[in-house]
Amino acid sequence: MSTRTGTAPGRRLGRRLVQLYAGLVLYGVSSALLVAAGLGLEPWNVLHQGLAGLTGLGIGVLSIIVGAAVLLLWIPLRQRPGLGTVSNVFVVGLAMDGTLAVLPDVHSLALRVPLLVAGIVLNGMATGLYISARFGPGPRDGLMTGLHRRTGRSIRLMRTAVEVAVVVTGFALGGTIGVGTVLYAVSIGPLAQVFLRAFAVPPAPAGSTIVAGGTPERVILRS
Repeated sequence: MSTRTGTAPGRRLGRRLVQLYAGLVLYGVSSALLVAAGLGLEPWNVLHQGLAGLTGLGIGVLSIIVGAAVLLLWIPLRQRPGLGTVSNVFVVGLAMDGTLAVLPDVHSLALRVPLLVAGIVLNGMATGLYISARFGPGPRDGLMTGLHRRTGRSIRLMRTAVEVAVVVTGFALGGTIGVGTVLYAVSIGPLAQVFLRAFAVPPAPAGSTIVAGGTPERVILRS
């Protein structure tokens, strides 16, 4: 009996780690599918793509650089990063560039539309996986919850303000917006909700040194 109680936390931790990194890798893959579809990107990748065109760096590399810069903004907001926060910065960008390196160019609309739909659905699944693992929010989600706490404004308002600024800046730099951007905006909340429930893991015991506080699911669902 003691053996079972001793190994259960270890099995749960193992499952959570698998969910975290599977989710982050799939998030990068899903973002690459949206780039390949060329019908509009999610807000932050509009910015990353615009910066990539300006600098000549890969969009995944720019995702890492921007993620690290956003993480620095956590300092005045007094946000605590977790393992998932730091992993998010690097894993998503590497997975995105790796996937783009092997994806062929797609020109036919008959192929681009399925790529778009697959990218959005996979993004929702990836979101559910890594958030349910409860290793801390991503840097961009944490920025929104931090602004919410510091300003007293709603998460919905903070998310809208940040993402509008990001999309406008990215579009001005040459990032792609289109039907995919709109479809992503209206579908990611419901999709994430479904997958958050599907991949839910019981919370870690109080006092864990691995899990960071934060409620990134509110940022996703209150869109």
